[in-house]
Amino acid sequence: MLAPLFVLFIVVALVIGTAYNSLIRRRNAIDQAYGTIDVQLVQRYDLIPKVVETVKQYMGHERSLLEDIVRLRTQAMGASTPADRVHADNQLTQAMRQLNVSVENYPQLRSSENFLHLQRTLNEVEEQLAASRRSFNAAVTDYNNAVQGFPGMLLAGPMGLGAREVFVSDELKRSDPDIKGLFKA
Repeated sequence: MLAPLFVLFIVVALVIGTAYNSLIRRRNAIDQAYGTIDVQLVQRYDLIPKVVETVKQYMGHERSLLEDIVRLRTQAMGASTPADRVHADNQLTQAMRQLNVSVENYPQLRSSENFLHLQRTLNEVEEQLAASRRSFNAAVTDYNNAVQGFPGMLLAGPMGLGAREVFVSDELKRSDPDIKGLFKA
């Protein structure tokens, strides 16, 4: 009589242990993916002052845009939660796009070797950041599926594990671009 109960206990313990380990692995994958984004954001934040200083030498009247970029960079670096960081990063990305459009009006800046190198490096970081965001979102989706599915949903609540948010672009990035506006800049 005790043998079947013992076997049942072992089976249940193995199922719970496996589900627990799976949730922990997935949670850690999200943390690792966010860490990668964080490293790339720091690279980006380190490049921005160099780009701003280079551009300042050529663009006197765009000073307010440059000041906004520096302010947004500081805000993003000081963000305390991933959601705040995503919001600040989205604003910074938009300001950097405005800067890239403004640069088109300065042929001597566009031909500056220092600026071209900085721009290429920043573009590489942006591409790596986009790839990392996709990896992060895949990890979050996998985790959310495990937390919201069976048997994970039975363990997630008591473990304090809830669904996580994916990295989402702001509305401006998802809307149709204002092509006419780009040509006025």
